[in-house]
Amino acid sequence: MKVLLSAYACEPDKGSEPAVGWQWVQQIARFHDVWVITRANNRGAIDAALRERPLPNVQWIYTDLPAWTQFWKKREVGLHLYYYLWQVLAYFRARTHYRQIRFDVTHHVTFGKYWVPSLLWLLPPPFVFGPVGGGEKPPFAFWSDYGMRGKIIDGIRYLTQRAAHADPFLRLAVARAAVAIGVTEQTAAELRKLGAKRVLVHPQWAMPERDFLRLSSREGSSAGNRLRVISIGRLLHWKGFHLTIRAFAEFYQSHHDAELWIVSDGPERGRLEQLARSLGVAEAVVFSGHLPTLADVYRKLKESDVLVHPALHEAFGNVCLEAMAAGKPVICLDIGGPAMQVTESTGFKIAATTVAQTVHEMAEALSVLADDPELREEMGRAAVLRVRRDFQWDRKGDFMADVYRQVVAQSGIPYAPAAGSGAQSLTGDVVQRRTPDPTGPGTVAQ
Repeated sequence: MKVLLSAYACEPDKGSEPAVGWQWVQQIARFHDVWVITRANNRGAIDAALRERPLPNVQWIYTDLPAWTQFWKKREVGLHLYYYLWQVLAYFRARTHYRQIRFDVTHHVTFGKYWVPSLLWLLPPPFVFGPVGGGEKPPFAFWSDYGMRGKIIDGIRYLTQRAAHADPFLRLAVARAAVAIGVTEQTAAELRKLGAKRVLVHPQWAMPERDFLRLSSREGSSAGNRLRVISIGRLLHWKGFHLTIRAFAEFYQSHHDAELWIVSDGPERGRLEQLARSLGVAEAVVFSGHLPTLADVYRKLKESDVLVHPALHEAFGNVCLEAMAAGKPVICLDIGGPAMQVTESTGFKIAATTVAQTVHEMAEALSVLADDPELREEMGRAAVLRVRRDFQWDRKGDFMADVYRQVVAQSGIPYAPAAGSGAQSLTGDVVQRRTPDPTGPGTVAQ
């Protein structure tokens, strides 16, 4: 097929949104001819990567607003204004190319927030929206545990999302999509509220093979009796590091040889250090700060025994997948993206009902893992297998190829699917090329 892909953020060798855009381009290009609309400032990194690994069936459409608008992106509100106007410009560029190329499918990939619209639905071909996230919300019972800064930020986030639901362009984009893909059940629910006709739930991220091999190697792995607990990520209020410290403090009362390593930095660090002191565990909590390289982070992860990641509204949570690839059990909350990755065989998903209940159950999970090294090993092995089986990037390409075939078939556009291909029904059961884990990605949400 001829696919037009909108990827505002798309850069190789980056994390977060740019990596999502870059990886999805590569996967979709395994099966189809792809035209990518992206920002002009991504061109240098893309050209450098293509010199090493060409993508011959990908054409790049570099688009940007005038240079004098660049300063808008320095602040959050300005960034969203710039992005919105960029979508308008991208539509006119896409319309010009459509007159020449006649795309079979248009597809919005980044930004991956459900509440910021794309205008590609205005073109005649079937429109695919996602995978997108952003519908994940912290339970209101946990807001009281935030500092004032966190309450203000999450309050603004919530009000922005509610206001976005009144945006007619967003409602039209979602309603006109042949299929909308949410990264979690929470986002899928928001897409339905906006009028999506068909909704799939599928994670937006997977484990690059290079990173999987680095993490699954046993070199540098933990070997010792004391439990080394680790939490990794920018120290933001919604990442839940305050819950990690409280749970560790309760667990520490019966396990005085344990350690908690907190890796990275952020605006909450002072508040977290004060919390550790007030709970009497400052000597057992090590704040590593921002480590110089990803290799340093991976080395620290492999030296640990268990990852605790109680994020309160995480669309995916790459660190959970990285910990699982390294053979570490994961303790997370039963909400958002981490809950889609972790199963009973690979860790503990804690119900997020109240702060006290959540902290206590996290502490209990730590005690179980500390007292049962064999269980840690068993969960670690299961975690590595789950990443290998269900979170490889090629699975994303297979999934999207099946989605394209079906939306084009339903639109009435002639297209002959490859013989022997599996498919994920947009209206029925899941049928995949490989036998899926019942708790794995790619489930249908109607």
